[in-house]
Amino acid sequence: MTTSGLNSDFDTTSQGPLVDPFGRQVSYLRVSVTDRCDFRCFYCMSEHMNFLPKKEVLSLEELDRLCSAFVDHGVKRLRLTGGEPLVRKGILSLISSLSRHLDSGALNELTITSNGSQLKNMSKDLASMGVKRINLSLDTLQEKRFTEITRWGRFAQVMDGIEAALAAGIHLKINAVALKGVNDDEFDDMIRFAHERGMDLTIIETMPMGEIDGDRLDMYLPLSQVKQQLAQSWELEPIPYKTGGPASYMRVRETGGRVGFITPLTHNFCESCNRVRVTCTGTLYLCLGQEDAADLRAPLRASESNDLLNQAIREAISRKPQGHDFVIDRANNRPSIGRHMSVTGG
Repeated sequence: MTTSGLNSDFDTTSQGPLVDPFGRQVSYLRVSVTDRCDFRCFYCMSEHMNFLPKKEVLSLEELDRLCSAFVDHGVKRLRLTGGEPLVRKGILSLISSLSRHLDSGALNELTITSNGSQLKNMSKDLASMGVKRINLSLDTLQEKRFTEITRWGRFAQVMDGIEAALAAGIHLKINAVALKGVNDDEFDDMIRFAHERGMDLTIIETMPMGEIDGDRLDMYLPLSQVKQQLAQSWELEPIPYKTGGPASYMRVRETGGRVGFITPLTHNFCESCNRVRVTCTGTLYLCLGQEDAADLRAPLRASESNDLLNQAIREAISRKPQGHDFVIDRANNRPSIGRHMSVTGG
């Protein structure tokens, strides 16, 4: 990965905003609160996963303190992920506590990525705590296919969760992973389903992360092909809309709704990257598609003061790379990144 533009005089002691060596301000933090999930989507993880022991996972209080440290450094957008974040015991108490940063104006947005399984019972509480937007992972609208993809998921439960979230006033964005030979006949239906309910749809190329039971290469579908397919049914208009994430958006003229495309393999989206990820163990990953990381759990637990934590954060940001190295290893059929997406957080 090229390092052109790297500032060798990077300041790791400043208490101001987090600016990486390429001049990009880190204002978006994604935090995995658990590696556990109540689904076992076959493109994401093995059906028989070994999850982390409790002692390695940050407590809710530690997660609050860590997130708040980033807010103090100018992070404006915070997303809680997993695994499935809403299966973490006590998660609503953490969200309620973090919402104080919304009330103070220090944080602009507190969002969640979810599979929808818990939304029927939690949507009202989430809305009352200031969660206005949720990214919901849904790869099919066919119940039998949903069971095949998720292995353990219940389709009706997710549909009920969608209705509950919308009724609570939460804006939903549907994230669908494009899987060749699995759901590539459904994108027209998914556009209709999402746009009829006022939801955006984002289609994502499969990411080569973690060993799975099947062959990821067999499922890889370039989104250039998806766009060609959609263009046969819809008139797609490029728009400048951005949410702070890596998706590029187009408007579907016939519905007025938006459809986004995330292309980590066919198009590198790193030039404006403003985000970093922290795992539930306190490991800070500077890039989803790189292995370089920093341990924040040790300084977090070493002192009640945030001095060591702040130093570790800023030192890590000084190493943030210019871009990722995602690639499908066709010769060895191996993921380019060994860790599962559920470990890093979606």
